[in-house]
Amino acid sequence: MATLAAMLKRKGLDVRGSDQDVYPPMSDFLAAEQIPVFSGYRAEQVTPDLDLVVVGNAISRGNVELEEVLDRRIRYCSLPEAIREHFLWGARSVVIAGTHGKTTTTSLTGWLLTHGGADPSMLVGGIARNFGEHGSSYRLGQGREFVIEGDEYDSAFFDKTAKFLKYLPDIAVINNIEFDHADIYADLDAVRLAFRRLVLLVPRKGLLLLGVDSAAAGELAGAAKSRVQTFGTSDGADWQAHDLAPTAAGTRFLVRRHGTPFGQFEVSLVGAHNVRNALAALAVATEVGIGRERIDEGLRSFEGVKRRLEVVGQARGVTVFDDFAHHPTAVAETLNGVRAANPDARIWAIFEPRSASSCRRVFQDDFAKAFGSANRVLIAPVFRSSLPEAERLSVPTLVHDLKCAGIEAREAASLDDIVATVGREHRPGDLVVVMSNGGFGGIHQRIVAAVSATSET
Repeated sequence: MATLAAMLKRKGLDVRGSDQDVYPPMSDFLAAEQIPVFSGYRAEQVTPDLDLVVVGNAISRGNVELEEVLDRRIRYCSLPEAIREHFLWGARSVVIAGTHGKTTTTSLTGWLLTHGGADPSMLVGGIARNFGEHGSSYRLGQGREFVIEGDEYDSAFFDKTAKFLKYLPDIAVINNIEFDHADIYADLDAVRLAFRRLVLLVPRKGLLLLGVDSAAAGELAGAAKSRVQTFGTSDGADWQAHDLAPTAAGTRFLVRRHGTPFGQFEVSLVGAHNVRNALAALAVATEVGIGRERIDEGLRSFEGVKRRLEVVGQARGVTVFDDFAHHPTAVAETLNGVRAANPDARIWAIFEPRSASSCRRVFQDDFAKAFGSANRVLIAPVFRSSLPEAERLSVPTLVHDLKCAGIEAREAASLDDIVATVGREHRPGDLVVVMSNGGFGGIHQRIVAAVSATSET
């Protein structure tokens, strides 16, 4: 919502916002964009001069400002509707979707097009380091393309359909499909239906790119009315990455296009999942008209996204990473990538079950398999403790299953317990991967401080 406010401000509109709790990084961002923010919700903040109210999907009936908007019949819309109306009708919309990898793939695609001279606009659900002095979640260019992260989460209290259905896709990427967002979707079939609806929005002259390493994504080809190209590491993919090899700077890989060698590339990211992300971005860039040499330069110069295996601190030979992983597949792919790049390292996985899905028992067995590349696993308390016990992830069961698989695992009583454990038991060369889709109480820097302090004693 804050990013949309900044984009609208850049278009010359008078913008202000309300938020219950604007934490410092976001409040600093809004201040830099000269957008006033009201802290807390009050009916008197809904003033007569408002032309439009954009309602975020975290707002529900009972919110005093929303009730005032409805009572006074002020024009309102959802965030994705606002993006469509103000930015997408006149653009060539490139929608990057999928259960995993959306933020990284969107950032990569935006950067390849920018580096290649297409001057695109971009909107992404993270901070891409290549844009601006301190990174940015958006870019407004003068080119034809608008690259946007297509979220399958719902749009607003009055519109429970996926955000990406508002984004007018001319080019759509569906990287993969798995069950997620258990608070929104009943099962995998419901998730598939949302993505099928996205496919049906791509015009005949458009392009659908499907990640065929994901069976559920590949199955959507038959629903398309547009051109379809596939990508992945699987044999037979139209865009196939092969011979993946870790390097000091990331991952090197070769690409075949329709079975014919297309080139060698290197991306400054680790893991097969990031090669798939890069392959999707590469295919989009080729469709837009960017040459292979410029694509290779762009992949090599990509600086990553904050909170996607971001190094947040180092102390006494221990490296601490922050990662957004909260789905079992994302956890596994992140740790597998770290292991591939560091085959001899001792890896700590510190996980907070925080998202609506990761807090639920539906992923109990999947999480038991997700930590296989870690040497030590610490599981924090389930964040959504109000869930009924029958529906809630069982941390003791998860720890037991991990131990049965030969992994040293523990249930942490608190954040303090995690910090103390790493501070007490670390050794030089350890890699500590902290995974949560929330702030996790600032645990990352606390771990760095604890390692520094205990090493000096």
